[in-house]
Amino acid sequence: MVRSMKEIIDFSKNLGKKKIAVAVAQDEDVLQSIHQAYNLGLIDVSLVGDKEKIFQIADKLNIDVSRYDIVKELDKVKAARIAVDMVSSGRADVLMKGMINTADLLKVVLDKDIGLRTNRVLSHIAVIEIENYHKLLFVTDGGMNIAPDLKQKADIIQNAVNVANSLGIEKPKVAVLASVEMINPAMQCTLDAAALSKMADRGQIKNCIIDGPLAMDNAINLDAAKHKGIESEVAGDADILLVPDIEAGNILLKSLVFLGKGTPCGIIAGSKAPIVVTSRADDYKAKLYSIALASIACVNKN
Repeated sequence: MVRSMKEIIDFSKNLGKKKIAVAVAQDEDVLQSIHQAYNLGLIDVSLVGDKEKIFQIADKLNIDVSRYDIVKELDKVKAARIAVDMVSSGRADVLMKGMINTADLLKVVLDKDIGLRTNRVLSHIAVIEIENYHKLLFVTDGGMNIAPDLKQKADIIQNAVNVANSLGIEKPKVAVLASVEMINPAMQCTLDAAALSKMADRGQIKNCIIDGPLAMDNAINLDAAKHKGIESEVAGDADILLVPDIEAGNILLKSLVFLGKGTPCGIIAGSKAPIVVTSRADDYKAKLYSIALASIACVNKN
């Protein structure tokens, strides 16, 4: 079971090199993270984008990009199509976002002809190493689905569970977050939480334990759960936090990173292959860890 970012890197190394296709690769942090991942033996690389700018940035950073496959395409959407097609056709294992708007990249990802869509929704999965929590913590979905319904939440959980399984977490504990622990018919997220818990009991969501509704404190702190009289396999020991909507997820994730000094990485899952889409505020290390996570997750694409 992987418990730290260092272990994510080590696990990725043990699985062998994966091929990553970068859409619109002329970006400093992206090239730095690609350089580090390549030197660690995690990946082979195809860079798609403005070749002249790629070399200019590489010279500035003292990076030798001559070792990589570089496809010249100045138009950003066309570059994205080339990178997505590489993954869709099996010539690459992982897609990574470069200097292109996320919405523009996802339009290509969802293209019926060359895209990476499956029968599940796409969702963002953040994995965070926090000093005062005893294992890696997954947060989903704070980046893709605005206000998911019950079916979408089930897919979002399954996507996160599959990624957790790929990290050796055989039966991750999923806390469905709300502001209260009791089911309240006036609060849809509590009704969804109860339904999702029962769906896991009946095998509709596989390879995990789900409980909810749980407030944030008793999801991650056993003393808080005991104080409120909550008896649960998940309380105080959650692996995955399912947030009710994108605002809650975004606020929680950024609070854990910027106030909790957590070290993050993240991918989009639910597609045919993992997609590395990081925040503009993330440094190259977060992108490096995200590449390693995607390299692991592409082995388990159930």
